[in-house]
Formats: sequence, structure tokens, C-alpha cells
Amino acid sequence: MGIIIAILMLSLLIFFHELGHFIAARALGVTVETFSIGFGKKLWSKKIGDTEYAIAAIWLGGYIKMKGQDDSDPAKRSGEPDAYDSKKPWQRMIILFAGPFANFAIAFALFWGAALIGFSALAPTIGKIIEDSPAQKAGLLIGDKIVKIDDIEIRSWDQMSELIRNSQKPIVLNVDRAGENLVLILDPQLSESENIFGEKEKRKMIGVSPNGESVTLHYGVFEGVKIAWGKTIDASTLIFQSVIKLITGVVGLENVGGIVTIVDITAKASAVGLSTLLILSALISVNLGVVNLLPIPALDGGHIIFNIYEQIFRRAPSEKILYRLTIGGWVILCALMLLGLYNDIVRLTR
Repeated sequence: MGIIIAILMLSLLIFFHELGHFIAARALGVTVETFSIGFGKKLWSKKIGDTEYAIAAIWLGGYIKMKGQDDSDPAKRSGEPDAYDSKKPWQRMIILFAGPFANFAIAFALFWGAALIGFSALAPTIGKIIEDSPAQKAGLLIGDKIVKIDDIEIRSWDQMSELIRNSQKPIVLNVDRAGENLVLILDPQLSESENIFGEKEKRKMIGVSPNGESVTLHYGVFEGVKIAWGKTIDASTLIFQSVIKLITGVVGLENVGGIVTIVDITAKASAVGLSTLLILSALISVNLGVVNLLPIPALDGGHIIFNIYEQIFRRAPSEKILYRLTIGGWVILCALMLLGLYNDIVRLTR
């Protein structure tokens, strides 16, 4: 059942991506000839107006086919007024960006839904204290729960860590110790630690780690909007940084995951609970948005670069260059897909 939910969720995310392209194309007067969920043999299709809507056998993908758009021959021009290639470069860029934008919008909605249902987070309860750290010197003990920092109510360990990391002066902690309220003053110190990519960096810390307890954080409608916005921005930034680290070699190629990993993780998340499934789906949606904006000719980002060039220089790239770059983009994309599949198989056979 989890695998079915995972495939349906992935299909929905791809549907919204293509829907973004579709809405923008129609709004700008471009005829959409096909709107398909999935690839391969068509299981169902119906033509409404100028558009054929279809559901194909392989649901791990989807596409729209606009008049005047031919990925196999990117230099081809139809010249008809309702064709994609007849539109101005800035109009084409809107159509291209609309797909990733839809993914970011859906991610925001999913994060907002999870905020209303309730996030699971680490409790701000101390499980370990480093010797001679600011926490030990100030008198913190294992089991202490951080209630406030500088009169800001603390609801999770991540929130506490962020306030400490951004502190510019000694901080005032309200601590719950077995029901007793204590007030302590600490001066966070710069210490070396590893970030999520395994890189060494300096950050302000007080020398504590959590005890592993979790709490469920519930947010109201308007507070949830703020949380969802922040998480969408944070997720987008993290995934973009991950791509940069992958290109520069900081993150190894063995960390590239494929469709099998996505389905497997999503299936497991669906078994944990609805909130976890929504959060993971939001992360996948952000991932789809960021990846599609990469400047690879086979992706939306690559086509956006071509149109930026045309907008600036008032002419399209030469047919030969356009063709070669497009072929190169497909080679890169296929190589990444095969690498992800290979890594998936390796992980499953360990």
C-alpha cells in the first residue's frame, strides 16, 4: 500500500508541474496539443478542444506537448501565431518557469498542511553536556528543558540552536529542572563542527546535545503560513547547495538517488503518518522545482538560458549549437538517471 501511495504522490507532483506549464501556455495564447500523465502506452485519452488529455501506463513522469515545441529538433519553427516558438523570449520563459514555480507552490501548500496537522521535532531537552563548555560552566544539567531564550518561548531543539547560533551577546535561559524554573546566563562560543555536507565550519554553540525526545508542534492557520514559507525557502536553498556541492565534489556521486529511492522513502513516510508524508512530499516537490531549473538543455532551466540569450542578443542560438547542446543535455540527464538507478540497486542489495 505504501508503494502505491508513493507512486500516486509522485505522479501528483509531476501533474502539478505540467499543469503549471499548461496554465501559463494557455494564458499566453499557446495551443497545448497533449497533456499526458505518464509515459508509454496510453491507457486513457480524451480530446477536449485543441488538447488531448491522456493517462499513460508508466506513471513516473508526464509531459505537455505545445504547438511549435519539438525537443527532438529544438531549432524547428512552425511560425503559427498560437505556437510556442512564435512567442517572445520573455513569454517562453514564463511558460518554462511556470512548471518549477508550481512545484514550489505545492511544496508551500504541503508544508502548510503539515504545520496545521503537527510537525514532529526534537524536544529542547538536554541529553549530553560537553566538559568545560559554556553550558557546563553556567550550571546546566542533563535533563534540563530549555523553556525560553531571551524571553522567546522555545518549542524545539532546532529553534533553540538557531537562536544560539545567531546570538551576538550572552543569552538568558529560562530552564525547567524537574518542575523548578531557573534563570541562567550563557555566553555562546565559536566552536568547530561539521555541517550536513561533512564540511568543517565555525558556529556559535553552548556545548549540549538533545536527549532524543520528540514533541509535536501545532501551528495556527496564519502562523502555519509563516512556517511553510520558511521551510520552502530553507528546503530550496539546501537542495540548491546540495547540487553545487555535488558538482564541486564535496558530496560524492554515491549520494545521488534515483526513482527507486524516492518511492521507497515516500512509502516508508506514508507508514509513519500523514504529516511525515506531507513533509517528504514537499521536499520532493522542491527537489523537482530546483532540478528542473538547472541550466541543462534538456530541462526547463536550459531552455530558459537559451531564451535569455535570445532576449539579450535579439537572435536565437545557431541551430548547430542548439542541437549539440540539447543532445549533450540529454546525455547528462540520462547519465544522472542511470547513476541514480545504479546507486538505488547498490543500496537495495547491501
